[in-house]
Amino acid sequence: MKVQVEIGDRIRTVEVRPQPSGYQILIDGRSRFVDAVQVGADGWSLIVRDNGPARSVEAVVSPRRGNGMLEVYVDGIHIPVHVRNGRGRRGADSPAGGGSSRERIVAPMPGKVVRVLVAPGVEVKARQGLVVVEAMKMENEVRSLRAGRVREVLAVEGQLVDAGTALVVVE
Repeated sequence: MKVQVEIGDRIRTVEVRPQPSGYQILIDGRSRFVDAVQVGADGWSLIVRDNGPARSVEAVVSPRRGNGMLEVYVDGIHIPVHVRNGRGRRGADSPAGGGSSRERIVAPMPGKVVRVLVAPGVEVKARQGLVVVEAMKMENEVRSLRAGRVREVLAVEGQLVDAGTALVVVE
């Protein structure tokens, strides 16, 4: 299977080739081998082997309804992904297409908000922690994908959240 995905402002070609033990994943021609086990409805436990030693990665992939968007979390880092249907440009009504520049940060999995690390109006850097969600006795720091200003904090400490629940809005 070969698809084009948009991550931030970059278009990447991703090809997945089944192997006897896992998958070969080519991202823009760069190869890595991945052994994947699904844990829960949207969760994945991955062993990734590329040029260095194998590493364990936890991922959550949740599709948004009907628009080609995926909410992806890799080791707690939020990565919005747009799966493109081929060669065309993304439409102006899509999330990064010249319209709103807001990013809704959502819970990667069901859990409990144990800490809110930001407040409205605060400037944040790319990959900065925003909220800590506890799930399965592990704390997961949910981070911003890009630099910006916190527009809205929707999470409250002690709140129980489902996967996909909006926590923070960054613009």
